[in-house]
Amino acid sequence: MISHYSFGLLIFKNQTFNKDLIIIKTSNKEKILPNWWRKEGHRLQIEDLEEVWKEPIEFLIIGTGASGLMKVDKEVEKKAKKLNIKIETYLTNKAINRFNELYSSNNLLAGAFHLTC
Repeated sequence: MISHYSFGLLIFKNQTFNKDLIIIKTSNKEKILPNWWRKEGHRLQIEDLEEVWKEPIEFLIIGTGASGLMKVDKEVEKKAKKLNIKIETYLTNKAINRFNELYSSNNLLAGAFHLTC
C-alpha cells in the first residue's frame, strides 16, 4: 500500500519515489516502474502505458498530478475499454486513496501516478 503522498514524493512499501511511477499488482506479482515519463510530459497517451496493457488487470487508476495538469487522451480510455480495464482518473491524492482501497481488496490493478503539478 501507499503510505504517503505529497507533492513530488510517494512512499510505497517503505520505498520512497521522487519521480512519476507506475505500480502494477496482479495475482502473482507486483511490479514497480520507477522514473516513469511520458512521450509528452503532461499528456498521457496509449504508448505511455505499454507495460500496463500487457498485464491481466481489472483497474487502472491514474493520478493526474497535485493540480491535475496531466491530461488523459481519449485513446487511452478506448484502449482500456477494449481490454476490459476499468479506468479511473483523479488528482493524485485522490488516486492514491482509490488505489489503496482497491489494493487492500486484492484487486488486479495498476496505478500510474504523476507526482507533481
